[in-house]
Amino acid sequence: MPDSTHLQVSRRAALHAAGLGTLGLALPHFASAADSPKAKAADAPLVPLNRFPRMVQEHFVRRLRDVEARANQRRDALQTKADAEAYVRDVRARIQQSFGPWPEKTPLNARVTRTVERDTYRIENVIFESRPGFLVTANLYVPKGRLPAPGVVGSCGHSATGKAIDAYQSFAQGLARQGYVVLLFDPIGQGERLQYADERLKSRVGVGVQEHLHAGNQQFLVGEFLGSWRAWDGIRALDYLLTRPEVDPRHVGITGNSGGGTMTTWLCGVEPRWTMAAPSCFVTTFRRNLENELPADTEQCPPRALALGLDHADFIAAMAPKPVVLLGKEKDYFDARGIEEAFARLKKLYRLLGAEENISLFIGPTPHGYSQENREAMYRWFNRVTKVSTAQAEPALTIEKDETLQCTPKGQVADLKSRTVFSFTSDLSRQLAAKRPKLTGEKLKDVVSATLKLPPRAGVPDYRILRVIGGRRFPKPHFTAYAVETEPGVHALVYRLSGESHYSRPPRGPERAVLYVSHHSADAELRDEPLVAELLKAEPQAAFYACDVRGIGESRPNTCGQDSFLSPYGCDYFYAIHGVMLDEPYVGRKTHDLLRVLDWLAAQGHTEVHLAGKGWGAIPTAFAALLSASVKQVTLKNALTSYATLAETEHYKWPLSALLPDVLKHFDLPDCYGALAAKQLRQVEPWGAVPGKA
Repeated sequence: MPDSTHLQVSRRAALHAAGLGTLGLALPHFASAADSPKAKAADAPLVPLNRFPRMVQEHFVRRLRDVEARANQRRDALQTKADAEAYVRDVRARIQQSFGPWPEKTPLNARVTRTVERDTYRIENVIFESRPGFLVTANLYVPKGRLPAPGVVGSCGHSATGKAIDAYQSFAQGLARQGYVVLLFDPIGQGERLQYADERLKSRVGVGVQEHLHAGNQQFLVGEFLGSWRAWDGIRALDYLLTRPEVDPRHVGITGNSGGGTMTTWLCGVEPRWTMAAPSCFVTTFRRNLENELPADTEQCPPRALALGLDHADFIAAMAPKPVVLLGKEKDYFDARGIEEAFARLKKLYRLLGAEENISLFIGPTPHGYSQENREAMYRWFNRVTKVSTAQAEPALTIEKDETLQCTPKGQVADLKSRTVFSFTSDLSRQLAAKRPKLTGEKLKDVVSATLKLPPRAGVPDYRILRVIGGRRFPKPHFTAYAVETEPGVHALVYRLSGESHYSRPPRGPERAVLYVSHHSADAELRDEPLVAELLKAEPQAAFYACDVRGIGESRPNTCGQDSFLSPYGCDYFYAIHGVMLDEPYVGRKTHDLLRVLDWLAAQGHTEVHLAGKGWGAIPTAFAALLSASVKQVTLKNALTSYATLAETEHYKWPLSALLPDVLKHFDLPDCYGALAAKQLRQVEPWGAVPGKA
């Protein structure tokens, strides 16, 4: 979640400005069925039906409330110091399951490119390698006077200029003036570390949020997590700090705000060497963020974290009983109720550990940002721990120009030929392909099912019969809409076209049916998609159905702001990333929807199905066709050629909701397409990494 004060592109802009053009996919404006006039001129455009716009949101709310309730039961059961110690050990292990495994530590190859002398401290501009060839730019603030001194790593939030923005300079300088050695480093995709720099050394995709999403979403395909990469930068920053003779290793702290507060929180959980911490403007609860429809960057959403029962407070708990102050804001979009809930959990844990005085909470009165009152609360906390200063207020500061703090000759590591996150992702994709076994038959089905994390299926799903909405101009004169319940509270919307009026349950038979799976809206595509007309013409005697899986068409979410669905930071991404945290891949759940619809069709007597899908719908269509015995024929239009293509193309345009985490460790789409040759697979105009292009 960006720092709204300093983002080059604000959260609101990220939700709206990227919009439809960013994905290269046009979609008409959606409204609820109630908003659609019943009578329109014959040539007037129709608004696609969307009768379940809150379905996906409320499903995830139910899931997170259940996860939180189970985790709270476990926390409530803690009664003794031994219980608390066991909880801390266990939470550390669970965090490692989410963030690990870690790479090997390699030489930092650190160098100082410039030193600037100031009245009570100096600034060294430093470059080091957190991974071979992967450059990190940082400023080291070294006080003049008594040394060695306590050390602090500073983690920046979503500022376009990274370490050079006023608020982050301020806390680093403020600490240095009180006697701390501070290493403040640029995050991936910000400051001097753009990952998608053009010939002018400007970002091709957008600084901060956009770079994080673009790199981070792609990493999931190869089993990597951008949050782990950023945490590793923080771990290596600590490694460098501890090489400095000016630093007292008995006192090393971590602090940061917003996105830097995120990394401070994660680093509390993954790095045991910290002796104190002060995360600002991040800690709340996952449930509060979801219920408040607040999107967060890829690195702020750890894989399997919710499945493992983890919440923000647990990353702080992993550091217990060491001293930590939680810093929040009353007017923050990170809900202050959440930080109070986190603090209450931690206060009980620290009390059981006999160190209640080592956990504290400060909520400043102003909006989001590392403002002076929060910085001063951090100074007081660190001074209480280290006794290095008795200052209660921030000293006078002198904000430096960006150029003074610049570590590279031209302001970007790209000019020094630093490796990028993408270069590692594409290399890993190729390495995985080289060692991945060729899968066929039942083994392929088992691996696909396991990677999709499909839930069990049993019996015939229940369904609702929706009231008729006329005038849809479908290729047959009548249709009936069914909401097939694929899991509690989740429905796939299925239209059955017919030549005569029908208001009740589906008639039985014939044995043969065609099921079309939509790209964005079955309602719109039944009118406009040439493949639909082709399928109807080719099989006039078959029953014809069209389907919207969850989050598409009739259940397209209307959340996370207005018309955010196709924004890279909008509601479609929002639910896909929650699927990652729940270890319930969104594309896997959409595949489950189709398998349940096929179960439902079989119960209506349709035991021989021609399954067809387009675009976004083609991916779950391919998986369901592979796994279902009732599918006898398959047509895919605009299907993704391969996940490897996405992993190995720097500027791809597919959304996170279409990506399957860890897939390239196990198989790729061409494996499925090869197996579907036995089901008369026909591919029409496949899409590569950019939809609309082969």
